[in-house]
Amino acid sequence: MKFLSIVLSALFIVPAFACTEDGSTGFLPENDMYIAADSKDAGGLSEAQFNDVIDKLEAMYTPIVSAMGGKLSIARKWDDGTVNANASRSGSTWLVNMYGGLARHSTITEDGFALVLCHEIGHQLGGAPKVAGIFGFNRWASNEGQADYYATLKCLRMRFLNDNNAAIVAKLNAPTLLSEKCAAQFNEENERNICIRGGMAGVSVAGLFAALRNQPEAQFDTPDTNVVSKTDDAHPAHQCRLDTYFQGALCEKTTGEEVDQKDEVKGTCHPSTGHKMGTRPLCWFKPSVQ
Repeated sequence: MKFLSIVLSALFIVPAFACTEDGSTGFLPENDMYIAADSKDAGGLSEAQFNDVIDKLEAMYTPIVSAMGGKLSIARKWDDGTVNANASRSGSTWLVNMYGGLARHSTITEDGFALVLCHEIGHQLGGAPKVAGIFGFNRWASNEGQADYYATLKCLRMRFLNDNNAAIVAKLNAPTLLSEKCAAQFNEENERNICIRGGMAGVSVAGLFAALRNQPEAQFDTPDTNVVSKTDDAHPAHQCRLDTYFQGALCEKTTGEEVDQKDEVKGTCHPSTGHKMGTRPLCWFKPSVQ
C-alpha cells in the first residue's frame, strides 16, 4: 500500500525541469538576483511595456490554449523583483508567471521579454521532446531546449507577423552574420526581418544569461560545439541557448505547420528530413529519428 501511495502521488508531481511555480527551475536557473520596482539599478522595461508585451501574446494564445482544452492564465507580477519566469499546470489551467524583476534587467528589450514569455508558453504547448516525470508520468512540459526553439520557431513569428518589421529592424544594429543568414534563408522581406528580430530577441536574453553567470556574452559566430549523447532536458549553456534561438528563427517551416506533442519531426526543421539549417543544436538535442 505504501508503494501504491507513492506511485499515485507521483502522478501529480510537476516534472522537475518544467518551469515550476516557485521559480526554482524557471526560465533561468535558480538565482538570487532581485530587482525591486523602485530599484536604482532598474533598467529594461517600464510597467506599460511589460503589460503591453503580455497583452499581445495573451490575446494571441488564449484561444489556441482553449482549443487544446486548457485555460491560459498569465500572472503579471510586476512588483515582484524575482529575475525569472516560470510555468506550471493546475488541472486544466495552464499557468505562467512573469516577474517584474526580469523585465527590469538592463539587458531585456521588449522583444527579449516577449521571447521569455514565448518560452514559458512553449513549455505548455511547444511539442516534443518533453520532460519525463517520475515513472514517465506528467509529460505535459516541453523541455528547456524545445521551449527555447519553439519561442523563435513559432511564437515570435506569429507575434511579429503584422508589425512594421522593416522599421523595427532598421533600429536594431543586427550583426552582419545574422542579417546574412536570414537573407539567405528567406526570400520575402518580412520573413527576413522577422528572422532578424527573433535573433536579436535571443541576443537580449543571452546577455542576461551571461550577466547571471559572469561569463562573456554568446555570439552568433561562436556556436557551441558540444554534442550530447542523449537529449538534455535541463537548461543548456548560454551559447547553446543563443544557438537554439538562432536556428529556430532560421527554420523554413511556417507557423501553420504545427509542432506535435509526440513527434519531434513534425513542424520543425529536422536532420531526418534533410534540413541543414534551422535544426535544433546538438549541444542539447539528440535526434531520435535519423
